[in-house]
Amino acid sequence: VKKRDVEQRVAELRSQLQKASYAYYVLDAPDLPDSVYDRLYRELQDLETQYPDLLTPDSPTQRVGAQPAEQFTS
Repeated sequence: VKKRDVEQRVAELRSQLQKASYAYYVLDAPDLPDSVYDRLYRELQDLETQYPDLLTPDSPTQRVGAQPAEQFTS
């Protein structure tokens, strides 16, 4: 596997997971089944473990929680 291919896959996974988290937590409209989200998340974790130089602070694997939905803000 070429590193460029891994970098591209990591970017794709991060994008998919960030969009899914936004839909779930902010829009309250999940667009991925939990099982699919979990599979993608584990794949990203595995790649970041195998290629630690690709790990970034803004990765979905490094964040806790999400921005609350607007209807819950005070």
